[in-house]
Amino acid sequence: MTDLRRETAPDAAGGARGYRPRATLSVGTEWRRQASRRRTRFALGFMVLLPLIILVAFQFDRAGDDDNGGGEFASLIEMATSGGLNFALFSIFVSASFLLVVVVALFCGDTVASEASWGSLRYLLAVPVPRARLLAVKLVVALGYSLLALLLLAGTALLVGTLRYGWSPLRSTVAAQIPPGEGLLRLLGILGYLAVVLLAVAGLAFLLSVTTDAALGAVGGAVLLWILSSILDQITALGALRGLLPTHYASAWLGLLSTPVQTDDIVKGAISATCYATVFWSLAFWRFTRKDVTS
Repeated sequence: MTDLRRETAPDAAGGARGYRPRATLSVGTEWRRQASRRRTRFALGFMVLLPLIILVAFQFDRAGDDDNGGGEFASLIEMATSGGLNFALFSIFVSASFLLVVVVALFCGDTVASEASWGSLRYLLAVPVPRARLLAVKLVVALGYSLLALLLLAGTALLVGTLRYGWSPLRSTVAAQIPPGEGLLRLLGILGYLAVVLLAVAGLAFLLSVTTDAALGAVGGAVLLWILSSILDQITALGALRGLLPTHYASAWLGLLSTPVQTDDIVKGAISATCYATVFWSLAFWRFTRKDVTS
């Protein structure tokens, strides 16, 4: 009886003996839980499928007329078929403004809200998993899958583009040809900058995810607010206020394609995205640690 009381007695911190908050809900466990979900497999699968769809579309285009609609977009299509690096760059270009935003919002906006909608969130907290740890693990896993989606898109595009069009210098409309080795480094730089910019989307979607029990509302709300920011950024009458919008520097990665490389807007965009993400995540943790979880 004495041993039993000793085992069940609270420790100096007030918790049960043997209970370790850090041992609950590990990142690996959450990663496997999210990997088993259909939306994760669908999103990652589509990142692999998209470059293949673009490749097939180019083959049909060559079989038909060569007009491509004319204009700047036609020149981008022509460059996309001139090498694997250019094909990967084109795939990123057509995906960056919307598709990648949706995918990141899906992973980060669905992670907590979906648990609440299923009624499983309160059971996770009853394990007990500390709220801050639960949120941190889910955020890390959501960011990990978002990064994986970005790498799958670029990696698949680079692989199939190189197999189909060969390994040649990187071309752009704002600079001369860039040697393949340097071009690969610039492509990695573009991916790195996009990953940082999309942190703002991740932060916004994550904040909405802990605010609502509707996963669709969190994902859709983040995407709609991002689109609204993009629209406002096109209104020149706003003047300097446009620089405060999270989407203002979203296309600054194009500076990595110029000669010499233009990094001023890239630095500003990275700082802006990091600040927005930090604020959104801080609000998410503040909100979640204080809300009543009944779902």
